[in-house]
Amino acid sequence: MATYKKRGYKPQNKKEEQELEETQSTTAEVFGSLDAGASRTEAWVARNQKYIFGGIGIVAVVVLGFLGYQEFIKKPKNIEASNESFFAQQYFNEAVNGTNKDSLYTLALKGAEGKYGFLDIIDKYKGTDAANLANYSAGMAYLNMNKYQEAITYLQDFSTKDAILGPLAKGGIADAFVQLDQPEDALGYYEDAFAASKNEFTTPRFLFKAGITAQELGKNDKALKYFNRVKDEYPNSEEGRTIDIYIGKLESSK
Repeated sequence: MATYKKRGYKPQNKKEEQELEETQSTTAEVFGSLDAGASRTEAWVARNQKYIFGGIGIVAVVVLGFLGYQEFIKKPKNIEASNESFFAQQYFNEAVNGTNKDSLYTLALKGAEGKYGFLDIIDKYKGTDAANLANYSAGMAYLNMNKYQEAITYLQDFSTKDAILGPLAKGGIADAFVQLDQPEDALGYYEDAFAASKNEFTTPRFLFKAGITAQELGKNDKALKYFNRVKDEYPNSEEGRTIDIYIGKLESSK
């Protein structure tokens, strides 16, 4: 077993003298290796410093470029796009709440009197939040105009984590597939819609629609499951007030 030897220690015999020499030799080798390693590292850095500093410079340029893009290009472009969307959104709101819907939806989509419509916003301001939202509005406009394939195209291009708009977009796609007589596709999107967010407005609505579509496909067990969820989880919703009728019909048909 090795014995700790204080600084200035003098060996008492030949054996201790030999042990001390071996220890000092090992220590010298260790530090020698460290020195050699450090020297090699320094030499490598010296040989490659232009590449190292070049790499650091590239990273700095990328980071600064991204920050600059966000602040001086994307942010102002978002503001401009939002401002340009104002008139299109006004036409859309008028169409939702008024008469002459098709003509108002057309104005919302294509613009008028030098003002941009949603299609212009999507084309000219790609990558902005306003263009993304314009995909939703355009999709819903086409859905209300009974142009179902166009509705699907634009609603599929819309992306959001919003608890209401997200499910509404998925549900809009499902509604379009129902009108195109593609119930399997519709059911999948209704299921995506009620799974996207749990709230008193969209969840019971799309659970109910998913149940109706499943029933039409002969998937009565799945339909009953969705109807019972409406009854148990959302009894005070509009769908919940009449859901017993649909549950009763399914249960009596077993």
